[in-house]
Order: sequence, then structure tokens, then C-alpha cells
Amino acid sequence: MIWTILIGLVAGLLARAIKPGNDAMGWIMTIVLGIAGAFVGGFIASAIGVNSDGGFIGLAFSVIGAIILLFIYELIISKTSA
Repeated sequence: MIWTILIGLVAGLLARAIKPGNDAMGWIMTIVLGIAGAFVGGFIASAIGVNSDGGFIGLAFSVIGAIILLFIYELIISKTSA
């Protein structure tokens, strides 16, 4: 459980650092973003036939999934504030 939270934090922080823009969210949302990104990244990896069980490949797909979720989050926030 703690390992999942730490990996989620790392994946969320990396995704927020890579994706340009102002994503105002706290630590908890960053962890949730990373954990959810791991699920999305795992789905993408299995869809293209890549084994992403841990290691660098797993982290890379987690970050890719988190970046996708950040774009979706940004679309939702921009529509509700407009």
C-alpha cells in the first residue's frame, strides 16, 4: 500500500513536470493522479502488447497514463470555469 502511494506520487510529479501548464492540485491529488495514471498506462500497455509489470517500463507507462489524465482534467476544469 505504501509502495503504491510512493510510486503514484513519483508518477504524478513526473507527469506534472513534463506536461506544460498550470495544474493547481495538492499532494493528495498528485498521488491519486499517479495511481490512476498507472491503471490507464497499464491498460494502454496491455492493449499494445507490452509487459509493464514494474520497473522502468511500468513507471514510464504510469507517467504516460497520468499525462493523459492531466489533459482530461484540464479539459474538465476549463469547461466548468468558463
